[in-house]
Amino acid sequence: MAIPLGDRFGRPLRSLRLSVTDRCNLRCQYCMPEQDYAWLPRDTLLSFEEIVALAGGFTALGVDRVRITGGEPLLRRNLTTLIEGLAQLPEVRDLALTTNGVLLADQASALREAGLDRITVSLDTLDRGRFRALTRSDAHAGVLAGIDAASRAGFESLKLDTVVIRGVNDDELVALIEYGRGVGAEVRFIEYMDVGGATRWNRKAVVSQDEILQTLSVRYGAPVPLAGRGSAPASRFALPDGTTFGIIASTTQPFCADCDRSRLTADGVWLMCLYAQAGTDLRRPLRAGATREELVHLIRTVWSQRADRGAEERLGLDAREPLIPLAALRKNAHLEMHTRGG
Repeated sequence: MAIPLGDRFGRPLRSLRLSVTDRCNLRCQYCMPEQDYAWLPRDTLLSFEEIVALAGGFTALGVDRVRITGGEPLLRRNLTTLIEGLAQLPEVRDLALTTNGVLLADQASALREAGLDRITVSLDTLDRGRFRALTRSDAHAGVLAGIDAASRAGFESLKLDTVVIRGVNDDELVALIEYGRGVGAEVRFIEYMDVGGATRWNRKAVVSQDEILQTLSVRYGAPVPLAGRGSAPASRFALPDGTTFGIIASTTQPFCADCDRSRLTADGVWLMCLYAQAGTDLRRPLRAGATREELVHLIRTVWSQRADRGAEERLGLDAREPLIPLAALRKNAHLEMHTRGG
């Protein structure tokens, strides 16, 4: 296995998030709250063969964890073909997918059979009416059916991601823990982040890790921190009865110093950070006939110069507002969370 490549802070290149589409069938309040969006031209989207080819360039430099994202990745037709191709890369030891679950019920078994190891489903509420208000969709029952199907499909791990927003769903923390326990899934609570299309973000809406732990302590007793986080985004905890859960505290307790992940958009732009304003176009050299060695050299050069620490830099701002102004988002689809695969 290749020795992971280090950036200017010594952070290794180990994890790659692959977006396969910028389209989504939900309009979540914290990600896509506006009415109109700029979209990537269809002819710029990478084919599955191109995605596997680029992924091979990353694995040659030490990447061994790959996550398929979107937009909503299950909107991409024949996704199992891509999973099969990625699963055949010998360096990939962990192949995962993040989905909103709307289309999962009919695809869970096929995804597992194609070689997908782990799956994460976004679930921000257990209430149908609240789901409709959050997403502008009435697909809540479909999401729950998708989670049930994933629970039965035999994945190595099933996680449920919840973006916690004050006054919206912060009263459901205990209910979500109990639901996760019932379906055999670990819940991860995510602090509301000011990235991409989060145009309605404000500091007061953020429910911090400390607040989440306090709420759960009242119901269960004090959670115990678990060791071995490594470069994972979530800090993990155990309740007194042994139930585990995670918290991704990117807003109040960023983990930039340990971050080993980067993102490839569906049209081949490589981003070092969720807070990045620009990236490196890998589609252009790939389609121009660059060899694997040339692509590996480009990836090595860019990563070795990486010096971002976006979340830490945002933490120190006195007047912290949404990262990207709405006018800029309407001109550049690459600034959107649904394009860069959160």
